[in-house]
Amino acid sequence: MSVGAAPRTERFPTLAKYDVLEELGHGGMATVYRAHDKRLGRDVAVKVIHPHLRDSKEIIHRFSVEAQAVAKLRHANIVEVYDVSAEDEPEQYLVVELLRGKTLRKILAERGALPPEVAAALGLELLSALAHAHTAGVIHRDVKPENVILEYEVATPVLDIDGRTSPGGQPGDRAVVKLTDFGIAKLLDAQGVTSTGQVLGSPAHMAPEQIEGGDVDGRADIFAVGVLLYECMVGHLPFEGNNPAQVLRRVLDGIYASAEQERPKVGKGWSLILDRALAQKVEDRYPSALAMRDALVHELTRLGVTLPRGELEAWCDDPAAYDARHDKLMIDALCQRAAKARKDGDAIAAAADYNRALAYAPHDAALLKIASTLQRADARRRFLRQVAPIVLATLVLGAMAFYATQYVTARREQIRRDRLAASLDAGTAVAVTSASPSATVAPVTSTTPSGHTIAPMPGGRPVAPIVKVGTRDVVFQAVRPPRGVLVAVDGEEPLPVEEGKTVTLDTRAHTLQFTCQKDTDGSSVCEPKQRTIEAGDKAERVDVRLTIKSALLRVDGDPKRTYGIREYPGLRVVVGDVTVVPLSESALMVVHVVERETDNTQGATLRAGRQSSVSFLAQPAP
Repeated sequence: MSVGAAPRTERFPTLAKYDVLEELGHGGMATVYRAHDKRLGRDVAVKVIHPHLRDSKEIIHRFSVEAQAVAKLRHANIVEVYDVSAEDEPEQYLVVELLRGKTLRKILAERGALPPEVAAALGLELLSALAHAHTAGVIHRDVKPENVILEYEVATPVLDIDGRTSPGGQPGDRAVVKLTDFGIAKLLDAQGVTSTGQVLGSPAHMAPEQIEGGDVDGRADIFAVGVLLYECMVGHLPFEGNNPAQVLRRVLDGIYASAEQERPKVGKGWSLILDRALAQKVEDRYPSALAMRDALVHELTRLGVTLPRGELEAWCDDPAAYDARHDKLMIDALCQRAAKARKDGDAIAAAADYNRALAYAPHDAALLKIASTLQRADARRRFLRQVAPIVLATLVLGAMAFYATQYVTARREQIRRDRLAASLDAGTAVAVTSASPSATVAPVTSTTPSGHTIAPMPGGRPVAPIVKVGTRDVVFQAVRPPRGVLVAVDGEEPLPVEEGKTVTLDTRAHTLQFTCQKDTDGSSVCEPKQRTIEAGDKAERVDVRLTIKSALLRVDGDPKRTYGIREYPGLRVVVGDVTVVPLSESALMVVHVVERETDNTQGATLRAGRQSSVSFLAQPAP
């Protein structure tokens, strides 16, 4: 956050105790300024409420009362409130400590998805702050990356008594997470504030009960933390849409893809924690911020992470080096825990850990073999659980049918023998064609042109030979893109494919048709491919690499300035032209288009085969 001086203009508010120096940000509820405290001689951040929200005396009174309650919160992860305006002042404002770190939104824009353990470490700090506030009866109602600031200090080397250098301080002290705008949404949620129909909060982060205007408690903040951690771990929001109305509808319907499905490196453990936090029904979520914090701590401890703040600090020191080291440590930790779970007979837990390890090392043959074995075993268990009642009923009915058939067969045989005896007594020659114990005539057989022997049925009619067909496994050892790929075997209904998945086919030749899941208009987002599996009894390993259709991006702006895409630094962007943007991992990607001279940045959602547009042209004043 820039703290340099800026020329003062008339649009700055006039405050008796503070010199307003520059505008730092502008939101839907307030404008944030850097100001200088005349009495204490320090720079602070002043959040001045927009005029249209303070027209009512009732709102001004409630704002003052509630702001004083928020000002009483004292927690290491909550931005401290220094002062609040009086009810009779012309401007209504809060004065808080001035932070110089980056918002989590900016960090995600620069780095993309975080390692799940780093995201969880950050989540612990937020949940500690929320637990403190909830105890004091204050609910945030607007937890989102824009309201989370990460302050980080570069390590200062310290010489020890042996002359060696080491980072100063305790591990984790140099990275501090701060939750800002605490209680602002609740402070403004007074009678008359929402009379225009405006929804207070950010649509993608709001709990269903908050959207519907119902009673809101601390579990609404838990839902928002779930949304925030999902975006940190996966790289995009769980609830997305083309407009706020679509986003709100998906939140209300609870429609989102599991974190593990969207990014296999997240794993089953973190995905289940996020699922509970994002539960549609309030009672299905964690009952408190501390309960969710305990769940995060338990999973971190299970994975061998005992100093979460140290993980956050190490990632801040060197994200690239941390990622490489973290991946190896996670593979080792997951394999050890999976092996133990397998030994203890918990195949489900073992498979979950092996699958996550496989996401870090998709071409590891040993992991592929183990994961495939566990998946088949789990599939057999699920199948048996589903068919056991049917099998039991079938056995009972089968036994009844068997004894009934035996009785009918015996009765028919007795009638046949009686007729045979009567014929013999009459001196008539009869050819014995049934396979009865008294038959002494050998059955007649014949041979087909191909040399197969056709055996007669009991009644003398020949039947085709029974040819036994074996089975073999087909393992999809690499799948690109990692999600959304479908396979149709011999034209049957397509099934989802993922790395390490195994399908069992017979030994005949088969045709595999690979496609991607269809977009909203019914078109596939990638180019289809076909693969033929030759006849044979050996296991097959198949690499699936489909080409996602490129996205198209049009940028409107000043032709005298240069533009680029932060995620594609080498891609040339020409104003007014359509830029072809290749997509390699996902059919949907959020990128950041930058006007390099001003560093002005705008987000754009790219979709395979579709065109998106962003404009840097000044919008006309309303």
